[in-house]
Amino acid sequence: MMRRAFIAAGFALAALTSGLATPALAADAPPPVTAQDHILGRANAPVTVIEYASFTCSHCADFHNTVLPAFKAKYIDTGKVRLVHRNLPTPPANLAAAAAVVAMCAAPERYFDVAAVFMRDQAGLRVTGPQPWFAAGIAASGKTRDQIQACMETPAGRTALDQQIEGADKAGVTGTPTFFVNGTMVMDHSLEALSAAIDPLLR
Repeated sequence: MMRRAFIAAGFALAALTSGLATPALAADAPPPVTAQDHILGRANAPVTVIEYASFTCSHCADFHNTVLPAFKAKYIDTGKVRLVHRNLPTPPANLAAAAAVVAMCAAPERYFDVAAVFMRDQAGLRVTGPQPWFAAGIAASGKTRDQIQACMETPAGRTALDQQIEGADKAGVTGTPTFFVNGTMVMDHSLEALSAAIDPLLR
């Protein structure tokens, strides 16, 4: 039953991944946060942390599975930080891009639910193959398979993902996960490293 959705996803994402940008040599600030971004936390939090991540990146999964719960309790739930999640597909980029578009096609309030499922189940991809992985993500999306498929066939998903890739390229992102704490790049995803960048901004 899932085969039709994945065939459609494959066609849609062949185009998505064909023009993945190469890393820029000159870095700039990441694009400002807009209503199109996916955000955890209060809009008026004093610190903004922008995360560039890939759903097929093991270090990204490590952050989401082992660091994010404590980070969320310490900073997001207390209103100190808003976390902005942006996508930068890494190999296998076709799977990462497909997962990114599934998450972006989800009901708005379900984006991070889908992200959590993809990160949680990422380690099993080599064993199970992509179909159960995508099925679990779609199940968390708040939409039907047909709705997700229809969304993935529109240009909107490609445009949104292209913009995130372009923004990462211009900001000099060369790997995932990469964080920007109020515009300053942090490449260590440990709670200690992120705290060292965030805490001085809260004093």
